[in-house]
Amino acid sequence: MSETVSIRAVVITLSDSGHAGLRDDESGAVLEGLLNELGAEYVERLLLPDDELLMREKLIHFSDRTPANLILTTGGTGFTSRDVTPEATKAVLDREAPGFAEAMRAASLAKTPRGMLSRAVSGLRGTTLIINFPGSPTACRENFEVIREALPHALEKLADLGGDCAVER
Repeated sequence: MSETVSIRAVVITLSDSGHAGLRDDESGAVLEGLLNELGAEYVERLLLPDDELLMREKLIHFSDRTPANLILTTGGTGFTSRDVTPEATKAVLDREAPGFAEAMRAASLAKTPRGMLSRAVSGLRGTTLIINFPGSPTACRENFEVIREALPHALEKLADLGGDCAVER
């Protein structure tokens, strides 16, 4: 029987208007609540402006220097010039894990044609899984339900990298 891996998560919201105090971070709150329901032991939340370099810095920090094994981002996955979350994420990944983003996009597309507008990505940095979510609280809730069952198993497999397979930082 496999050992259960603790979920140690970080939620990062990218929103210029949220960072400026012009709107509440509802999407981040939704993801934090869903992670708590799943039994996450370590949840930290950040609200950042839509800034690619800052986002890269935070993804690297939480992947390499904290106990986090899961980072969920929300916002910045659309078509505007300020939507830079996928680019920031791709820049720091060691390996892609596209199944999460593909499953979420397919489920969204089944509900609305706008689902195809998501540029969200998912992948691995060291022993941390990073998944981009849309900026809508409803979309966050719906997309999380799509991947909920796969998360614990994915994190168990990722923790098994260890030894010579782990990426050293």
